[in-house]
Amino acid sequence: MKLSVKNAQGQSSGELEVKFALIENGKGTQAVHDTVVAHRANQRSGTACTKTVGDVSGSNKKPWRQKGTGRARAGSNQSPLWPGGGVVFGPKPRDFGKKVNVRTRQLALRKALSERLKAGDVVVVDDLKLATPKTKEFVAVIAALELTGTTLIVANGADKNLLLAARNLPLVALTTGESLNTYDVLRPDKLLFTRSAFEKVEARLNKE
Repeated sequence: MKLSVKNAQGQSSGELEVKFALIENGKGTQAVHDTVVAHRANQRSGTACTKTVGDVSGSNKKPWRQKGTGRARAGSNQSPLWPGGGVVFGPKPRDFGKKVNVRTRQLALRKALSERLKAGDVVVVDDLKLATPKTKEFVAVIAALELTGTTLIVANGADKNLLLAARNLPLVALTTGESLNTYDVLRPDKLLFTRSAFEKVEARLNKE
């Protein structure tokens, strides 16, 4: 499969041969599901915490005597039935993390990228260097490349000007070829790669 490579002005500047094997059949669908579920689970902080009967402040003194008052029996003001009492089976800090092995993650990334390539959602540019960190200059590049909707920019490395110019745009996210994961590939409407970043991802997918 060949991809058309553009420059920052949106003009064609050659072609790029995809050097990893695209997945043509249903293989990898489960790997994508497992990887995305694990990724989202790993984003959870797991810090929700409630107080049980043993944690709330109060004494073990019986609020009133057992019989003769006409009121319901009560043994403690820490009871879950009382306002300010403990919570029954409430959440406690926990780790929601899930593990997915390296081969599964690699298969999932290859599957996801294959589907986006076949759908025509991947755009490759020669380079994406900005002279200034101005959002206006970056917006002009996005317009020249005819990118609409949410866009993920996959650069070769950390570029300060690009980072500063893109951070004011709510529909644009930025990552690198080393950090790209399956969830990143599936989430946006369009993927914009620099040529060097795409080659870096290819190298990752061809690694045994």
